[in-house]
Amino acid sequence: MKRLLYPLIASALITIVPFLLTFEKGQDIVRGLFGYEYFALLLLIVFIKNKLARFSLANRKKMPVYTGMTIILISLIVTLVAIAWIDLQNQLAIKGWPTGWYGTLPFATCALAIAMVWKIKPFRFNAICFILFVALMFHLEANNRYAAQPLAQFPTIDYLERIAPKPVQRKRIAEDYKAKYIVTDSVTITRDYVDTARNNVIILVESWGLPLDIKRFERQTNLFNGITTAVGTHNRMYSRTRTAEREDLMQTCTRDSVTLHRDTTFLPKVFADIGFQTTFLFGGDSLEHYRYKYIRNIGFGEVIYGKTTSKGKQLRDTEIIARIDSILADTTQKHFIAWTTADTKFPMPEFPDIYYSNADAIDSAYSSKLHNDFVVIANLARRHPETRFIIQGDHNPILSPVGFQEKFYKRWVPFIVLN
Repeated sequence: MKRLLYPLIASALITIVPFLLTFEKGQDIVRGLFGYEYFALLLLIVFIKNKLARFSLANRKKMPVYTGMTIILISLIVTLVAIAWIDLQNQLAIKGWPTGWYGTLPFATCALAIAMVWKIKPFRFNAICFILFVALMFHLEANNRYAAQPLAQFPTIDYLERIAPKPVQRKRIAEDYKAKYIVTDSVTITRDYVDTARNNVIILVESWGLPLDIKRFERQTNLFNGITTAVGTHNRMYSRTRTAEREDLMQTCTRDSVTLHRDTTFLPKVFADIGFQTTFLFGGDSLEHYRYKYIRNIGFGEVIYGKTTSKGKQLRDTEIIARIDSILADTTQKHFIAWTTADTKFPMPEFPDIYYSNADAIDSAYSSKLHNDFVVIANLARRHPETRFIIQGDHNPILSPVGFQEKFYKRWVPFIVLN
């Protein structure tokens, strides 16, 4: 038992002593109980030391294996001290403290740890691998259940994370957005703003994400000046168009407590029941994402695609707008229309290399296409002031160069309600 317990205690010694000696009242630093890398290195040090001890004094000078193992043992000890030094620097960097006398801690704790395990009986190499695997799995499972106190510490990973370039913060909405626009986690925008007393057009704009630059968003919304009812942003759980198409059209979702069967009511069914003509339009292929299946299940009375199987052609967004205009011209009945745009879909045909195309060129093409879509949508909304328009993004731009993706918030999409 002590073959396993001593290395574990020794690794905890190297991990915890610097933490305790640099501890400040009120600090909130999550710290593992033992160093996983120390634990592995100590097991290997004992293993190699035992191999060296088996060589007789007479054979040591004749066998190059002995020299090789001696070098490996020294390398393991140096690595142990180096990782302890990195771990100390990680902790001091958080506080902004100089190294000072704390620089002696890695040498002292590593020396004590090696002394603790030096005399214990080693495990076989296969057993060491198995122990390390089980320890890692146990740490991950415990971390899933109680992340506030991890079991293991990984100094090298912490160091790499510390020195890596910091990505742009794209998850938390800036205060200037919150001060000017509606910011919500709700996915019930469509349900909240549809109007059962008049026509409704629900538009899902492909790859329309919320820009980090609020002035860029203001330029987009200015195209709808004079006809906006509400402007804001909401959070998407998934970056998938097919998920957005379904969740934006949900009215209610219930689950049976016994059978766990989920029953979903969609808005097209609700509007059809009160006499609306319901229509879904998409200028692309009906086979994409198996759209023809789930759109049929949502319950639209009429479905229009640019392509069905091998027939037809891709319809541009301007062509779809013309069709919506003709549908709204029919005043003999009320209409509920849902349309997913396609012109701003990634990857764009003119940029086949998804991640290594020029980010500025992609930004220019994307902005131009998005602008064109908004202009024709705004013109349509002005021609039909009696119709409620609800415009939302499906997800932030993906399948594009990282430099371009970093201009948008993750999982946040805008919405605009017109008329």
